[in-house]
Amino acid sequence: MILINLLPHREAARKRQKDQFFTQLGLSVLLGGVICGAIFTWYQGQISSQQERNLFLQGEIAKLDNEIKDIANLQREIASLRARQTAVENLQGDRNLPVHLLDELVAQLPDGIFLTSMKQEDQSVLLVGVAQSQERVSDLLRNLSNNSPWLVRPELVEIVAAQANAGNRDQRRVSNFSIRVSLKRPSATPAPGASAAAPGKV
Repeated sequence: MILINLLPHREAARKRQKDQFFTQLGLSVLLGGVICGAIFTWYQGQISSQQERNLFLQGEIAKLDNEIKDIANLQREIASLRARQTAVENLQGDRNLPVHLLDELVAQLPDGIFLTSMKQEDQSVLLVGVAQSQERVSDLLRNLSNNSPWLVRPELVEIVAAQANAGNRDQRRVSNFSIRVSLKRPSATPAPGASAAAPGKV
């Protein structure tokens, strides 16, 4: 006996294939969504962790900035204290400079020279005087350059030939001069015997 299937089996097969396709497509979309969600969650965790590290670093940087400011303030205070200390030391040392100046002038002035005026501005002293000859002025410059521990860098400002009354209407030829010399502070003056305190040095 011959059996004949009159049902639409081709349409049923196509429907089954279409249902399988949409089911696989839905499963793929669902799987893709799950994977994307996992990746998104992982990235969000990484971003959150990095943000926490950034906040920690910013806090540490702020602490370091405050410490740097404190150090800068301390350095300014130290510099100010050193400047005050130097000023006080200079004032204490400068009290004796006029004494050293007069002592040195008495010791270094050669015969035949006398001073008419002396003016001090800070560490510079202007000496004005009269010499019997220009050679006497040269001797004074040489003495100030080589023999004085307190007077340094003598500089001849001016020397002018002139006539001076020697009494009984006699005229004597003299030289009016002015010399600028610098005073050395006590802190810059080597103490006596300082060179002997370091034996063995050439």
